[in-house]
Amino acid sequence: MKTFQLQKRLASDLLKSGKNRVKFNEEKLKEISEAITRNDIRDLIKKKAITVKKKKGVSRVRARKRHEQRKKGRRRGHGTWKGKKTARTPKKRAWINRIRPQRKLLKYLRDKGILTPQIYRKLYRLAKGGFFRSKSHLKIYIEKILSK
Repeated sequence: MKTFQLQKRLASDLLKSGKNRVKFNEEKLKEISEAITRNDIRDLIKKKAITVKKKKGVSRVRARKRHEQRKKGRRRGHGTWKGKKTARTPKKRAWINRIRPQRKLLKYLRDKGILTPQIYRKLYRLAKGGFFRSKSHLKIYIEKILSK
């Protein structure tokens, strides 16, 4: 059997594809074997004697399904985590989650009259400076101050 190397090479050049994707029509093999110029190959491509196989792509079906599951909150357990806790929750978000309850408590105690404006101001500044680890830490500190 003839290999048609020249024809394959010329066809792949003209079709801008790899040699493995060039496909010859079985009924027109005699015509193809006689084609030795680029022009001959061009004519055969027009007559559909020489065609190109479709490119194989990677299916996105599984990726889409996984994405949908992640949107629902699935597939996010400890096994998939990479990085520290601080990498998953930004430092700024952690700070916001810590400072807001502290400030809310301080305002509540000031409005109730439990804290004087001077003590409130001092505690507010301490909170802003990151002195208190949490709302409960702030409560303990206030109890100590008020018991004196």
